[in-house]
Amino acid sequence: MSAESLILFFIVGAFLVGIALVFSSYIPPTSINPQKAEPYECGIPTEGMTWIQFNVGYYLFAIIFLVFDVETVFIFPWAVMMKELGLVAFIEIVIFFSVLGLGLLYALKKGALKWV
Repeated sequence: MSAESLILFFIVGAFLVGIALVFSSYIPPTSINPQKAEPYECGIPTEGMTWIQFNVGYYLFAIIFLVFDVETVFIFPWAVMMKELGLVAFIEIVIFFSVLGLGLLYALKKGALKWV
């Protein structure tokens, strides 16, 4: 791949992103329904103060779940190629699980997995 084609690729990519941004700013979906301003669009009127703060632990738990969930996707290709790669694949997965284990220990030590 030559430098000219790489530059052209980035220019065309930037141009398409720019077009998408301009297009989305001129044609947004609009709604004049007052229920769209409600925190919950369930059709039931809210009572009292609706803007309450949630515990940040819920967000941390969700992020940690996503990290470990996405990382487990890498285990399947490893399992498929394990016989062909042999010892190298085993050493790599041990390192991989060690990093995941250290991340889990760090999250436990910081209290990110506690619900209280």
